[in-house]
Amino acid sequence: MADFTLVIGNKNYSSWSLRGWLMAKIANIEFEEVVIPLDLPTTQAAIRKYSPSGRVPVLVHRGLAVWESLAIAEYLNDLKPESSLWPSSAAARAHARSLSTEMHAGFMDLRANMPMNIRSSYPGRGMTPGVRNDIQRITSAWRDCRKRFSGGAKDDGFLLGSFSAVDAMFAPVVTRLRTYAVPVDSDTDAYCNAVLNHPAMKEWIAAAKNEPWLIAEYEF
Repeated sequence: MADFTLVIGNKNYSSWSLRGWLMAKIANIEFEEVVIPLDLPTTQAAIRKYSPSGRVPVLVHRGLAVWESLAIAEYLNDLKPESSLWPSSAAARAHARSLSTEMHAGFMDLRANMPMNIRSSYPGRGMTPGVRNDIQRITSAWRDCRKRFSGGAKDDGFLLGSFSAVDAMFAPVVTRLRTYAVPVDSDTDAYCNAVLNHPAMKEWIAAAKNEPWLIAEYEF
């Protein structure tokens, strides 16, 4: 039996679950996965068995519950610093945490108007002025981060060279850009391809496409 249990929501819709799940994959821990379908009468009670906040994801380790994706990243980084969830360079680490926190707290227009829906395709939907501003900020931040901190022998095309916590934080945005067929520049497109081709992302996407649940609110 694994020491860790990761409780998540629907893989097709739950962007925060994807972030926490990717953190666990980056840390290379063995974990039992518990999927609780969202938006059902039983959802809240089922989640609260694991999470005091009533939200997913939540990582349970030997009786300790760690909720919120960023908290999961920090906890796993403390346990397994060799996993490089955060970069070793102080400057890069500060930048990665700043971007991750900005993602955690912001981009509400994008979230509201382009909900994550991996298995669907809605070209052109949801592109409000606020969403456009959010996307411009995100893609500009990606380009700047790649320019400043990527490169070198370990560069796999991600924001800091290798796949890390900051990429996990933005992975749901990558899926949104594809679902809603948002036109992007070549650098952004290359970054999106790198994220989507990561083995962990491929595993998540395959599972999302085979889920039986539908949430009508996210289906146009």
